[in-house]
Amino acid sequence: MPVHRSRTPSSRRSRLAAAGTLLAALALLLTLPGAASAAGTAVVPERGTARMGQGVIAHDGAQGGGPIGATAVQTEGVDVSGHQGNVAWSTLWNSGVKWAYVKATEGTYYKNTYFTQQYNGSYNVGMIRGTYHFATPDTTSGATQANYFVDNGGGWSRDGKTLPGVLDIEWNPYGAQCYGKTQAGMVAWIRDFVNTYKARTGRDAVIYTATSWWKDCTGNNASFGSTNPLWVARYNTTVGELPAGWGFYTMWQYTSSGPTVGDHNRFNGALDRVVALANG
Repeated sequence: MPVHRSRTPSSRRSRLAAAGTLLAALALLLTLPGAASAAGTAVVPERGTARMGQGVIAHDGAQGGGPIGATAVQTEGVDVSGHQGNVAWSTLWNSGVKWAYVKATEGTYYKNTYFTQQYNGSYNVGMIRGTYHFATPDTTSGATQANYFVDNGGGWSRDGKTLPGVLDIEWNPYGAQCYGKTQAGMVAWIRDFVNTYKARTGRDAVIYTATSWWKDCTGNNASFGSTNPLWVARYNTTVGELPAGWGFYTMWQYTSSGPTVGDHNRFNGALDRVVALANG
């Protein structure tokens, strides 16, 4: 007759302890960045909260240390959004930051609630400053968003202190990376925005993007390089490959973890070149 061995209380406790450890590890994993996405329930941020460079680390990674081996004078700058709240502009100025860009709008549904403190505060300490628009090509047309931007802080004046507006076109934090557009459709949307912006202000908008996004979502289109200054995002010690059509960058966002304000940038030239861009 077969002998049935009963499990001892200690073996049951061991199994329960192991199961508890496994469940605890799983719970911890699900709290890590990106874990919800891996579990099939992607966390989508609230509309309006997007900021310049939000997807750079996730898509391109980051290497610490900041720029090295610069062969020409470059001028330090920052970019800010409602994410930073009230900014310590005097601290930034005293650290050597001489220019700034402030988020003004997103889509046609959001205006930066800290805009006045950020835009006027940077000007009041002596900085040359401008504004940027976070594009959402899946919500309205390029022309509609350009008009919304100009009407809500994105204008320009030839006062030597106001930089041309920026089209921030990058990874979609709210959904599909290319906003559901074909490469040709994305190029047409960008063209619609920059043409409208120039008609309204007389200036060619700066285009902020990352080379990897530009390749994926525009097919590495080369048609904007002769008219629109490039602001490239790459968190590394060198700027790396540029999008097609641009032989050089005007601005480079090189980190999201700089002092006082995380997003720090280099203008490709001395301060007089920043003034020249402001003056058109």
